This record gives sequence, structure tokens and C-alpha cells, in this order.
Amino acid sequence: MDPSKVDIPPLKDLTIDNITENVHMINSRTPDPRLKYILERLVSHMHDFARETRLSTDEWMAGIEFLTAVGKKCTDVRQEFILLSDTLGLSLLVDSIDHPKPPASTEGTVLGPYHTHDAHHQDLGTEISHDPDGTPLLCLCTVKDTAGRPIKDVKIDVWETDSKGSYDVQYENYSNPDGRAVLKSDENGVFWYKAIVPVPYSIPHDGPVGKMLRTLGRHPWRPSHMHFMFEKEGFDHLITALYLRGDPYETSDAVFGVKESLIIDLDTVTPDQAKKYDIKEGSKLLTYEFVLVTDEETRNLRDEEARKAMKKLGRENMKILHGLPVPDVD
Repeated sequence: MDPSKVDIPPLKDLTIDNITENVHMINSRTPDPRLKYILERLVSHMHDFARETRLSTDEWMAGIEFLTAVGKKCTDVRQEFILLSDTLGLSLLVDSIDHPKPPASTEGTVLGPYHTHDAHHQDLGTEISHDPDGTPLLCLCTVKDTAGRPIKDVKIDVWETDSKGSYDVQYENYSNPDGRAVLKSDENGVFWYKAIVPVPYSIPHDGPVGKMLRTLGRHPWRPSHMHFMFEKEGFDHLITALYLRGDPYETSDAVFGVKESLIIDLDTVTPDQAKKYDIKEGSKLLTYEFVLVTDEETRNLRDEEARKAMKKLGRENMKILHGLPVPDVD
């Protein structure tokens, strides 16, 4: 940060028309081509936004204060910035770009602001929810690759709300994880556990993001769903969720997480299943076949889609570096 050791080109007489090129000139000194590209596009879009909207000082300050309030609302168990990203559709967009899915594989969706890293590792068949008011649910699922082969020893993170629509960490007396667990698929790619039927719930709306939704005339509700996250060496990291068909918020999810392929119907536990999985006959049953994509499949598809996107944007002078587009200046 010593000015005498930093080679900074002289700035021009700064105006509305040339401020952007001056910022680019300063930022372009970084040796990191990806950082240079990201900053160049970020500054261009921000400056164009200000020019196109004729952004006022009061509006600029309101934006600064809003982002400051978002930061202040963040805690160890609540990420208001992720919530903001979710409600603006950015989270789903980034996931779709970074984790493209070939046909017949399981689509991803948003992580949400209430995933934690303190869920206990549990045996298959565990009861993840201890809410006495919840409707019992048996989750019986498989994990396969795109060739239909079962994948064993997949780390599976699962989490859901209680019957009141609240996650464990939202309670002031929170001390032990509930409604969540970490499992591993068996040699046949099967995993199962006992939960409760998901219910609709509202995202936290007592902070700046909630105020934004009210100002926009939007509601804060999410449809009933169960979260899943899959990790296995050699396979692309998958964050997804399953949504109950017919939920009143199926078509107006506050965080844009619903995809048609992730909407499911619940069945009923049969007498044989009740005996095998030690659950009451007639309980609700969730079944699903998750299909994971290999790192290589994802990398190739990401590169292909990046090239197509750059061509569509008219940015032909691009190359793929470490799986990400950067200007080709060679």
C-alpha cells in the first residue's frame, strides 16, 4: 500500500462520460485476469446503472444505509446478505451458472440462510425431528450417477423447519440441533430417515430485507420443502430441495427456489415399509431418486455454456481459464 511502490497511471479530468474508463485504468493493474474482468464488468454495470437512472445522492445514500443495515442484521446463525441475494434471485442464478446440470440429473436450488455446520452425523433411519406436533414422514431416497449406478458413502446434509415453520436456530433457547442431520448413503446408494411433513413458512422479515419486500408489495413466504446437500469426492457439490405439490406458495416462492423437477407428491407408508423402517403404518412417505453429476461432466458443461454465453453477449475475445471466462489478450 506504499504509494511510492505502486505504479498508478495519471487520471484524466474526471467527468460523467470518462469516470468509468479511469476506474478501469486504475483497476486493470491487478495481475489476476479473472479479478480484472470481474471488476471491469462490475464497475461498468454500476456506472451505467447510475447514468441510466440518473441516480440521486439521496437514493445513493439510501442504498448505502440499506446495505449497512443488512450487514448489521447478520449473526452466526442468520445471514441477511444471503437472504437479500435469495430474494433478488441472484442466489439461484449463481447456482445455475456454477453448477449446470445435464438432462436427467437433479437440479440445484438455493441454500437458504439457515443451513448450519453443527448438525450431528447420524445413522440411517435416525429421527431428525423431535417435534411432537409434526406429521410423521419417512424419507426413503437413492443417490445415483448419470449412468444409473448407485453411489455409496455420499455425505448427505438434510434440514427442515419444525411444524410451526421455524428452524431450530431461530429459537432463543437453541442449544442442540434439531430438524437436521448428516447421513451417508449405503452400498446401494440408499438413505432413509424419519422427519416430519414440511410446512410453509415465512423467511425472516423483521430486518431490512423484510422491509424491502413490504416496500415492493411482496410476501415473505416459502412453500413447504425439505433441504438436501450432497458431497462426494469426484462429484459436483449439489445443494437442492424438494417441494410439496399444491402448496399455496408453489408459484410465488419469496426466494425463487422452486423448479418443476423438484416438485413432488407424498405417498403413504405401506405395512411392509412400516415394519422394515420402524414407522407407523399410514405415515407419509417421501421418495426421490437423486442423480449426481461428476466433476468432469460439470466442468465440461460449464465451459461449454460459458462460451455460448460470451458469444451471445458479443464478447468473442474470451478464453476459459480455470473454468471461468477471462479476456483473451494473448
